[in-house]
Amino acid sequence: MPTLIQAAPMRSQFFLPAALATLCALVADGALAQSSVRLYGIVDLSVRQANGLNGFAPSDTSATVMSSGLNNTSRWGLRIQEDLGGGLSAQAQLESGINAKTGAPASSTMYFDRQSWVGLGSPWGLVSLGRQTTLLADAVSPIDPLGMRLPSFNPSINTAALSQHQLGVGFGASGSNTGSYRLNNSIKYKGEFSGVSVRLMHSLGEVATNSNAANSTGVGLGYKLGKLQLSAAHQSFRNNDDTLGLRGYVVGAAYQLEGGIRIAGIFARSKAETSATARAKLRTLGLGTTVPAGAHVDLTLAHYRVARERSARVDDGYGRTVAFAEYKLSKRSVAYLEMDHTRWQGDFQGAANKQKATGFSVGMRHNF
Repeated sequence: MPTLIQAAPMRSQFFLPAALATLCALVADGALAQSSVRLYGIVDLSVRQANGLNGFAPSDTSATVMSSGLNNTSRWGLRIQEDLGGGLSAQAQLESGINAKTGAPASSTMYFDRQSWVGLGSPWGLVSLGRQTTLLADAVSPIDPLGMRLPSFNPSINTAALSQHQLGVGFGASGSNTGSYRLNNSIKYKGEFSGVSVRLMHSLGEVATNSNAANSTGVGLGYKLGKLQLSAAHQSFRNNDDTLGLRGYVVGAAYQLEGGIRIAGIFARSKAETSATARAKLRTLGLGTTVPAGAHVDLTLAHYRVARERSARVDDGYGRTVAFAEYKLSKRSVAYLEMDHTRWQGDFQGAANKQKATGFSVGMRHNF
């Protein structure tokens, strides 16, 4: 078995513990017969030409850039499971984002920035502890009209699931003032019973002087019957000094038609206190479809509408249409073309930037 982890010099905050390499070696030798450790990942790179955008940021110019993770976020990770007997299992997941065009970690402060948790599974569900996605993010995943493609520019991910809420205030123990898609110190339960899925989550803020500060609580529900899937979640967040709050919910459905055609729709709303007197509300509505065009080609088209209301400011927002054409080179490799068009309304993009933006990308994604 090839060596999975090379001993290369790294900054101390990115040092991968030697225990992981030892664990992989033990698995390769068959020493852990009742356990499994799976190395997985995605490498996704594309060349993007955009007008009115600098990559994905609103701009008054055009730009050509190389983008990592345009179709799906570049990452690598480990999934670990041990059978404890009696239907019980110990489970863990470690996942790190990658900037594939440079080889650098996606985060400058966390190595396993995407997932870092350990849990106990049973016939009644899984209880896990650590850094995990919120229930809003979990609810979006099965019903996003784009199928979670274009994560840096997908309103279901950025606005509905609060990956880029742009509120300028840190909500929950996310480690960020720009998004609350993943939370540290979280306790999460998920169970599935006859097609019904139940999720509960609480994240500890760990602020010594106030147990409510920076915490978060959520509940999620799902239902799957044949080719129909329903998903919903609600989550609330507090800021770091417990003076401001953020609440969001998402609902939606996806249905698989004959011939593999998928139709999905989503609605989400969030309300945030950005100061003692200011409020911001965001609504996201999306609808899309994926249509197989032969054995190797999938065509995806989705449209989103985002509306924003803020205290003492004019309402604004944007409409965005995204199209993907994907060619399956193999079970794990895909070549793709992507096109997007955004029409900003009001001053959402900034007064100095263009009212319309377009992007065109060509790239390749490999899963391992």
